[in-house]
Amino acid sequence: MRPAYEVAGVLKQHWLQVEQSPHLNSWQLRTLGAVKRCRTAELGGHKDACTGCGEVRISYNSCRNRHCPKCQGNEREAWLHKREEELLPVPYFHVVFTLPAALNNLAMHQPKVVYDTLFEAAWNTVKTFSNDVKHLGAQTGMIAILHTWGQQLTLHPHLHCIVPGGGLTAQGRWKQAKSNGKFLFPVKAMSKVFRAKYVQALKEKTKKADKELINELFKTEWVVYAKRPFVNAFSVIEYLGRYTHKIAISNHRIKNTDENNVTFSYKDYRNGAQKNELTLTGTEFIRRFALHILPKGFVRIRHYGILSSTSKKTALPVIREQTEPVVLQKKEPRMLQPFNPKLCPNCKTETMITIEILPKRGPPKLKNACAFL
Repeated sequence: MRPAYEVAGVLKQHWLQVEQSPHLNSWQLRTLGAVKRCRTAELGGHKDACTGCGEVRISYNSCRNRHCPKCQGNEREAWLHKREEELLPVPYFHVVFTLPAALNNLAMHQPKVVYDTLFEAAWNTVKTFSNDVKHLGAQTGMIAILHTWGQQLTLHPHLHCIVPGGGLTAQGRWKQAKSNGKFLFPVKAMSKVFRAKYVQALKEKTKKADKELINELFKTEWVVYAKRPFVNAFSVIEYLGRYTHKIAISNHRIKNTDENNVTFSYKDYRNGAQKNELTLTGTEFIRRFALHILPKGFVRIRHYGILSSTSKKTALPVIREQTEPVVLQKKEPRMLQPFNPKLCPNCKTETMITIEILPKRGPPKLKNACAFL
C-alpha cells in the first residue's frame, strides 16, 4: 500500500529552508535533493504501452540513492539472494555493538572516523574472543551492518552483527561454540574489551585525542548485546532482510505533514516497545534525517573472517563438507516480487513496450497506446 506521506514531500515543502540551513553540508544537500526528486518528472523517465489492451503507463526514474525510502527493495533482495548461497548449517548469533552518547558530537563532525573505528573495534573484539581457546579457539566470521539512528531519528550509532556460532581451527576443522552452539561469548567481558579497543583505535586515528572525551568514555559502561541463536537458516535471512538496507525512517512511519510540522510514529523500547507519535517542525525533521546520511563512498555492510570476500571461497566449502547442507524453503513470503517492466498492470500479460523516453521535464499527457503501435 502506497504511504500517504513521504520524506520527499517534506523536503519539497521545506526546500528553501533546507538550502539555507547552516546544519547541512554540500554532500547532505546533494543527497536530500536526490531523495526529493526520486520518481518524479525532474529525473525523466519513459512511457510504456501494452500491445494487447492499449494500457499506457508512465514510469519516472529512481534516484537509486541508498538513503532514499523508495529505492531499497530491489537492492535488498539482490543482496539477500547472494547471502542465501553462503548460509551454513550452524547456529548464528545476533550481536549488537553500541557507541555511547558521549561520541555523538564527534560523530556529527567526523562521521567516517567514528564509524570506521566502530567496525574495527567490533570485529577485533569478536576476533579476540574467538581466537582465545578459553572461549572458542578458532577463526570465526562476521557480517556487520551500521545503523546510526534511534527511533526518534536522534543519533544512535550501533552495529547489528551476524556471527556464526563457531569457527575453523588452524587444522581446518569446524569447531562449534560452547554449550552446543547455544552460547557465544560473555557480553560483560566483550563490553570491556570493545571499549578498550575502540578508544585505542580512536586515539590512533585522531591526531589530538580529546582527553576529556577519553576520560568520559571510560566512565560509562558500554553496551554489547548478544541475542540467542537464530532458530534456523531461514531466520537468519529473515533478519537480514529487515536490517541490511534499512534507512533512518520509512515513508510508512510518517503519519501527517503540513506546512510547519511532521508527525511520525516510533517505538518506545524503554516501555515495552510501546507505539507513540512525535511531532517535529519540518526543518528539525530534515535536520535529524540528514544526521544519518553517510559520508560519500562509505561502506555500511562489511564482512569479516571466514565470511569475508577473500576467505569465504575456501572456508565455506570446507565447513560444508563437515556439516549438513542448508535446506531453505522455496518461495517464502519475505521475498518481494521484483518489478517486471514487461508486465501490463491491466491485462497482466508481458506485453508492455517502451514507446517514448521522457526527458527531465513535466509529465506528458496520456494518450491511448494504439496511436503508437
